Amino acid sequence: MLEKLVNGFETHLFRNRMWVILSFMLITLFLGYQASQLKMDAAFSKNIPLNHEYMKTYTKHQKDFGGANRIMVSVEDTSGNIFNPEYFETLKQVHDELFFIPGVERSQVKSLYSPSTRFTEVVEDGFAGGPVIPADFRNDEYGLNVVRDNVEKAGIVGRLVSNDYSSAMLTAQLMDFVAKTDEEMAESEGAEKDITTKPLNTIQFAKQLENQLRGKYETETIKIHIIGFAKMAGDVAEGAKGVLLFFLIAILITAVMVYLFSKSLILTVLPLVCSLVAVFWQLGLLTVVGFGLDPMSILVPFLVFAIGVSHGVQMINAVRRRVLDGQNTKAASASAFRSLLVPGGVALLSDTVGFLTLLAIDIGIIRELAISASLGVAVIILTNLILLPLVISYTTIKPEKEDPVKKAKIEGLWRSLSKFATPKYAVIVLVCTAVLYGFGFQQASNIKIGDLQGGAPALHLDSRYNQDTFHITDNYSITTDYMTVIVEATPEACTYHSILNEIDQFEWMVGNTPGVESTASLASVSKRVNAGFNEGNPKWQVLPRTTASLVQAVGRVPTTSGLLNGNCSVMPVFLFLKDHKAETIEVVTAKVKQVAEQLNTDTLQFKLASGPVGVMAATNEAVSEAQLPMMIYVYGAVFVLCLISFRSIKATIAVIVPLYVVSTLAQALMTWLDIGLAVSTLPVIALGVGIGVDYGIYILSTMSGKLTQGMAVQQAYFEALVERGSAVIFTGLTLAIGVSTWFFSALKFQMDMGILLTFMFLVNMLGAIIILPALSAVFWRKPK
Repeated sequence: MLEKLVNGFETHLFRNRMWVILSFMLITLFLGYQASQLKMDAAFSKNIPLNHEYMKTYTKHQKDFGGANRIMVSVEDTSGNIFNPEYFETLKQVHDELFFIPGVERSQVKSLYSPSTRFTEVVEDGFAGGPVIPADFRNDEYGLNVVRDNVEKAGIVGRLVSNDYSSAMLTAQLMDFVAKTDEEMAESEGAEKDITTKPLNTIQFAKQLENQLRGKYETETIKIHIIGFAKMAGDVAEGAKGVLLFFLIAILITAVMVYLFSKSLILTVLPLVCSLVAVFWQLGLLTVVGFGLDPMSILVPFLVFAIGVSHGVQMINAVRRRVLDGQNTKAASASAFRSLLVPGGVALLSDTVGFLTLLAIDIGIIRELAISASLGVAVIILTNLILLPLVISYTTIKPEKEDPVKKAKIEGLWRSLSKFATPKYAVIVLVCTAVLYGFGFQQASNIKIGDLQGGAPALHLDSRYNQDTFHITDNYSITTDYMTVIVEATPEACTYHSILNEIDQFEWMVGNTPGVESTASLASVSKRVNAGFNEGNPKWQVLPRTTASLVQAVGRVPTTSGLLNGNCSVMPVFLFLKDHKAETIEVVTAKVKQVAEQLNTDTLQFKLASGPVGVMAATNEAVSEAQLPMMIYVYGAVFVLCLISFRSIKATIAVIVPLYVVSTLAQALMTWLDIGLAVSTLPVIALGVGIGVDYGIYILSTMSGKLTQGMAVQQAYFEALVERGSAVIFTGLTLAIGVSTWFFSALKFQMDMGILLTFMFLVNMLGAIIILPALSAVFWRKPK
């Protein structure tokens, strides 16, 4: 039945091949134009699991306390002392420039020049205070001495001023939406005219930070250090431009390899062109469905190209072999189409469904990657299994006589490899495979969830962004890695000693956890204020037990401090961590949960989490929870499609077992190389499985027909190698060489993906030509 359908489809296509090719050309022109409209798109919300319980708490209180999408700007004086007129003039200009950049929440801008940056001191009559930089500030020696005194009184050394007085900090919260310009309003059509805002363009915002702050104010004596998600995304996008160079290098390497394989210029150009058409279609379809290209997904077009070349090589190999057997090009193309449509279609459908399983992960960027990769692989069915043989049929391929000596050597190689399909060698292979799997499983069980290095994991440690991060971490007491535990209570709860005492107990217990550098809460600040009301005596640094005294202490803490909301029903506890490594986050979140469980009541709840590390904790947990289901979905999809294709449990198992062993070894490699399982690396396993299954399907599809006819396993495998072995080995080597160029990328996550994909491409190929025949020798011990 299936054979009749394939034959009928082939007859229809090749009778109307000119019209089909013209249709492909028109679609390519349309989608090529759409691809030219594609824009880079990075958004903070896409990188977090919005439905995670931590993120529900985060979004619930984001309006009152700001979110994790913040930027920090450190303005450094290279002389080591900020108290000079030139520096303060520059600091004022940087503050004003940052304040007016579109996308900045102006009420949340904090620096020495912010009116909300105040000092308080104990005097004979009680308390006195005011802005750190007074309204009548004069930028001279006297004025700077006043500011220095106020800085020390305000207790902001280590927060807004570095510990060694060599730099000062500006922080700002970013908005999710910004106002449209007049030009954009004029260009809006229909109902969009009523919409006056648009999502913040993170990458454009990062460029503004670079141009309007660092580009304008950095000199030999002033250094500008900028960190935050928006800046990191901009630096990743900038580094992603280098992907185009790697893409061109990969095309060149692939072209050389394909030419060496085919020895024909036309058979080299056509699969490359069809694979590039698939890339144009994928990028154009992204625009059609309303997506942009996220910097973290910029590697997907290369994978689409690589997969396209993989199937293109199988097609030209089949055509070339038939031409050598005496068929003309059209007949050879039609025959190759018939023989490869089912195995190639099943392989690509397995890839597509495998990538779609990533949609189960509740993180926007991974879902976009899943859609992007699935669209790209799906169109390869059209461009490389249908368009390619149709175009080849119009060419003239002259059969070249094979060198008998070379042919004999290649057949000797295939004959040697075919021994893996004999019981004697199969036992050895399977025992070695079991040992490797056992070692890999042990190592893979130690894989860490999250980031395993300081700074931004997407960038190298010596990148400007990470150097800025290390500068801020080294020179300020508070770190950029902080988590906020949201304390929810009843209105006016901060006027009750019992409530603040519980918060104080929570802060003390969690603050003594390894990895926590310091803490801050309304309770701890109120204790210091109470001591101030009592001549600064340390023994009065306690929480007052009477409501009147407690109100007096709490009343000195403004809502702008971020320690309480307007009606004092929510009081965050800040935990400043030594880093954001996976182990640190895991230990701290476990401790918070343990202490919260002890202290939670009906009227007092300690909830995770906000702040940058709170977001990372939610993401790590989402990745951890998604890891096993993703693997089950991927292998489940491959299992079902192989079962439908081969209609044999044994054949399906023979394809899947090598894939599973390689996946386990890839996770062991991640553990050995200190690559954590994070948003950027989680999809690699699914991508590797999806691409790796192609090798096994092509080989076993040839073997299964011969086994059904009663041929011995070794001979069936030998003939499968003769027909498709060269293409399988060539494809594995070509793909591995292409992605190995990523080792030199400016982006660390691309380098990590290059290492993992190179490993999976090579070892999946080896699994298909070594482990698969060994399993076949066990499953089909006696020919039918």
